[in-house]
Amino acid sequence: MNPSTATVDHQVVSSKEWLRAHSDFLTKEKELTRLSDEIARQRQELPWARVEKEYVFRGAQGKMSLADLFDGRSQLATYHFMFGPDWKEGCPGCSYVMDHVNGAIEHLRARDVSLVAVSRGPLEHLAAFKKRMGWRFSWVSSGDCDFNRDFGVSFTPEEVASGAKAYNFGTIVPHGEENPGLSFFYKNPSGAVFHTYSTYGRGLEGMLATYTLLDRAPKGRDEAGLPMPMAWVRHHDKYEPSSGGAESCCHK
Repeated sequence: MNPSTATVDHQVVSSKEWLRAHSDFLTKEKELTRLSDEIARQRQELPWARVEKEYVFRGAQGKMSLADLFDGRSQLATYHFMFGPDWKEGCPGCSYVMDHVNGAIEHLRARDVSLVAVSRGPLEHLAAFKKRMGWRFSWVSSGDCDFNRDFGVSFTPEEVASGAKAYNFGTIVPHGEENPGLSFFYKNPSGAVFHTYSTYGRGLEGMLATYTLLDRAPKGRDEAGLPMPMAWVRHHDKYEPSSGGAESCCHK
């Protein structure tokens, strides 16, 4: 579907009726907000697991441990960016996510959170793509360790071909050998590191301000006529006027 030619047929009412309907709907939105607050509270109460395994990443400063990625802070968010060992550019969907996150780096740091993108691709490929996209966040390569596999985002060709539900806590089949995700860690004063939370698939939508805006636009996400959700997403330097976009590689 070409967004420029899509039309909307909709009920039109008086201003008084409009206000009544939207005031009634506000009650449901407030219910959703309160539920979201409660889910956030329960999320903070989930148990943690200590990370015992040693992981070695390659970053701009050389070899780095998981503890090094905290960069002096007590909390760490790692975005599992789909960029395989032999890829020349990153996944359009993951790039879409990180376009949103890129502007939040300083705000997260102000709240004691370091955010780092992690991919299995070679560091030189990650650095070149990062420069092309104009991003500022830290990005390291996990190609020499099992980090992606241990945290449920990388699979072997055989595992993908089996069709087993191994991704997103065993609820769906992996998209491919590389899959998106977001994992959080905490480092206590003694230096011990704990895995506190991970989310995958549509759990990542909370990072997408574009969807938040589209969900309030007259046509919404306008994805019904597409081969799959997010099929319109491209690298931000590949959009063309009146283009419907290219298929994304990392939607659930």
